[in-house]
Amino acid sequence: MLRAIGVAAFEDLLQDIPPELRLRGKLKLAPPLSELEARRHLEALAGRNASANQWLSFLGGGAYDHFVPSIVDEISSRAEFYTAYTPYQPEVSQGTLQTIYEYQSLIARLTGMEISNASLYDGGTAIAEAVLMANATNGRKEVVVSGCINPMRLAVLDTYLEASGITVRRTGWKGGATDPDEIAALVTGKTSCVVIENPNFFGVVEEGCAIAAAAREKGALFVVSVDPVSLGLLAPPSEYGADIVVGEGQALGSYVSFGGPCLGFISTRKEHIRRLPGRIVGKTVDKQGRPCFCLTLQTREQHIRREKATSNICSNQALVALRAAVHLCWLGKEGMRDLATQCLSKAVYAQKELARRGFDLHFNKPYFKEFAIKLPADSERVAASLAGERILAGVPLGRFYPEAGNSLLVSVTEKRTKAEIDRLADCLADAVRGEVV
Repeated sequence: MLRAIGVAAFEDLLQDIPPELRLRGKLKLAPPLSELEARRHLEALAGRNASANQWLSFLGGGAYDHFVPSIVDEISSRAEFYTAYTPYQPEVSQGTLQTIYEYQSLIARLTGMEISNASLYDGGTAIAEAVLMANATNGRKEVVVSGCINPMRLAVLDTYLEASGITVRRTGWKGGATDPDEIAALVTGKTSCVVIENPNFFGVVEEGCAIAAAAREKGALFVVSVDPVSLGLLAPPSEYGADIVVGEGQALGSYVSFGGPCLGFISTRKEHIRRLPGRIVGKTVDKQGRPCFCLTLQTREQHIRREKATSNICSNQALVALRAAVHLCWLGKEGMRDLATQCLSKAVYAQKELARRGFDLHFNKPYFKEFAIKLPADSERVAASLAGERILAGVPLGRFYPEAGNSLLVSVTEKRTKAEIDRLADCLADAVRGEVV
């Protein structure tokens, strides 16, 4: 093989790797272990991880500690689902195709839109794919993006658009909500779409109708990224003018587990179906007239001519989408409303208890299940102090906005009890008192 590729020795293939980075001598491995010893070693390593089941978590910022009903694990762990892969030979995967079809129907109903695809990778790629979809629809080369969108998702969008020729015009964030007047000032006849997150990264509920009007005035599409749980109470984006609705579906039946697994969803109006990225499962009948399912549209470059492809998304999150579908079916309309109501009421209680101890809102605006509070000390140090009490107090905003270094983003889901919220408030007050002294 070396002669065939024209080198004398294997080391010649490593010339581009600096010598100081190459391994010299044998790899230093621990002695081999028996199965029992290996199991105990791995359990000891796993025991060093912090889990939301043992720690008290008020983390948010895009991933949330919601309750997962047992039925979600039970159904998604069945071998025919757990071992299945994305259907590339779809007609022989009727069960998998049906679950995707049901998922699509549920997402369309939840968002109030007409069409959904089989899912995307996560909330960040969903926003990016929606922007590319809007560009493919109207050919415009500018996009106006709210500065109140999750900064990690904005980073994904920037990466997607780096070589696309699409110019991003971004609003500010300091008010904690997107200013419709600023949107109106940025939107021009060259704007492909306007993108907001509702509720946004700071937990604030945006003025969707006013922003939609600003986009519509210049013929731009309106893209809204949502927390699906919020739609148990808030109006679906279809009611305030959205053309494309996306979001992160982790809150629907998936655990917070080292940042994943995630689930990107995207839905739109029927008129845009041929620009929708990924794949779509449809329902039809076979030769005997029996109901069956098939991949109706596959818009990746491997399936059609490369220049006609709308996306290079090569797969979908079938197992995570199944979990979301089971979760939505199990809760139903009333269950989703109850879930959202619990999140809101417990967040309001937490915010009032924190305010009673001197922690004011950073943004005095309506919120859903998370909110930012101002601290009289560095939020990173305060959060680290509470971690010593096995409390994850929230996300320090200084990680993303240095000028907000004394602010903490606190998330409250239906899992948090009154006693847990009171403990957070008391421990936070004690930690800040120690920092200030």
